[in-house]
Amino acid sequence: MKKLLEELRDYLGITVGTSLYSIGVTAFMLPYGLTTGGVAGISSIVYYATGLEVQNMFLIINAVLLLVAVPLLGLRFCIKTIYGVASMTFMLWLMQRILEVPDPLHPGMMMLPHFINDQSFMAAVLGAIFCGTGLAFCFECNGSSGGTDIIAAIVNKYRPMSLGTVIMACDVVIISSCYFIFHDLARVIFGFVILIICSLTLDYCIRARHQSVQFMIFSRNYRKISDAITKMGHGITLLDGMGWYTKSERKVIFTIVRRREQSDIFRIIKQIDPYSLVSMTEAKGVYGNSFDVIKQSIGKRNVHTLVCCSNNTTKIASATQIMGENYDIRSLLDVGCDTRQPFNAPVLELHDSKRVAFIKRYFGFDAFYIDREGKVWLAEGNFKDAEFIHHTFNSLEEMKAYFEKKPSSKLG
Repeated sequence: MKKLLEELRDYLGITVGTSLYSIGVTAFMLPYGLTTGGVAGISSIVYYATGLEVQNMFLIINAVLLLVAVPLLGLRFCIKTIYGVASMTFMLWLMQRILEVPDPLHPGMMMLPHFINDQSFMAAVLGAIFCGTGLAFCFECNGSSGGTDIIAAIVNKYRPMSLGTVIMACDVVIISSCYFIFHDLARVIFGFVILIICSLTLDYCIRARHQSVQFMIFSRNYRKISDAITKMGHGITLLDGMGWYTKSERKVIFTIVRRREQSDIFRIIKQIDPYSLVSMTEAKGVYGNSFDVIKQSIGKRNVHTLVCCSNNTTKIASATQIMGENYDIRSLLDVGCDTRQPFNAPVLELHDSKRVAFIKRYFGFDAFYIDREGKVWLAEGNFKDAEFIHHTFNSLEEMKAYFEKKPSSKLG
């Protein structure tokens, strides 16, 4: 049920994003003869040259790109892109029907009005802001409006070129080509202004939503403050320090939270110890745990990390040999699970399935355990989920065969 609601939220967000993008194009670009990048830019140029409405060319180009992309990238990758293209096509049509008015110079024909009289530059700025905000909604909901995003994904799969480089190259060519329609250098310049402002707006919207702050709290009441922050669902790390004036040992509370939650942290501090010394700084990027996912590619060779719930060197060596070079087999100590510590010690007394679940929960990696009969217990999945996927195998060879058959774990 939770995943269904998340999917519905994503599709709603994509719809809002395509609506905002369509407003930017139809209200502030088409009436002024302005061009943006991507397939929307190509469709605009065709519109200026032939009168063919933008949504028609937008759909035709994206349909061709998707026919090429689905076999190469897979249907799962393209499903939300397909919805984004369909939604954008409909919204471009709908916004034109809503905004158009009768053309006074051509009776019986319709036109898009100028909302800002003789202010092409302001129209470019406003259009770019709407488009950038719309794209931010789409990207935040794991969606895409298609177009050059598809081209970039295909090129990135076969060539070591970043997505941003491919998209930028396509946009430069598209915007520059509008000169051959209008023979007006100013429109080309406005096109690049739109591209820059749209990119800045996109970055700002995404950064603002994900912005985090880090706290360093110096307090003698560190235990109560730490407990209160932990109850909010945040992690706490205590650092050892020393007050040089008093020459006494101190504990420093270190935690990172979303910016929208900073007032809750201050409220806790003021309630428990208003005399604390607090340092709060912006964190440009926070990845891992409950924050953002690291999206950087690790290269063509995909190594699957597995934790063997043991420190027995013989077991580790045997598992490494059987699983092969495409698997990084780590011991408990390798991932920082020191069973001499009170928090980690109970793992040794847990049942095999609970043991692997413990490692998955608190250390993140897929984990397995080999019992005395050679039976293997495995816990895998997203460590943020309440429940993990559990498997049992008769041998390590059987577990390896299972991973090799999984589509998501094909290596190369």
